[in-house]
Amino acid sequence: MLKFHLQRAQDRMKQLADKHCSDRQFQIGDFVYVKLHPYRQVSISYWVNAKLAPKFYGPFQVLDRIDAVTYRLELPVGSRIHNVFHVSQLRKHVGTVVTTTNIPASTDASFSSREPESILDRMTVKWGNRAVTKVLVKWKHQLPKDATWEFFYDLLKHYPSFNP
Repeated sequence: MLKFHLQRAQDRMKQLADKHCSDRQFQIGDFVYVKLHPYRQVSISYWVNAKLAPKFYGPFQVLDRIDAVTYRLELPVGSRIHNVFHVSQLRKHVGTVVTTTNIPASTDASFSSREPESILDRMTVKWGNRAVTKVLVKWKHQLPKDATWEFFYDLLKHYPSFNP
């Protein structure tokens, strides 16, 4: 009886998991879009409002099928990400019109222009077993509503010339 109920539960879980799976395969030479999360992959591009950032970049050509679920893409020369992607992060390019959203070649310019201008507020928070200071930083060339909370120690470490 126990084996029967265990098997029934496993079948139900498999059925629910397979509902969300789709069998996607690409051929070498196909064009695909790459799904990147701008709020997770900050090293790729910096957006003030990550919700409004593009989610798909491309189209890029498939160079090689490494595995049943991994593909190697032909990315631009200056891109700072690895060129192997899981099939769940790829969408096939359909049609003849090419709409392109390029991956930024270098993020050094976007981060170097992000410099602290002033500290708007500060608070003490518990971090582990210690009390640390967080500051609300207004960045140069950005609106005050785009100010972010940063750890004061990290701010001084990354911007040693900044004098609060």
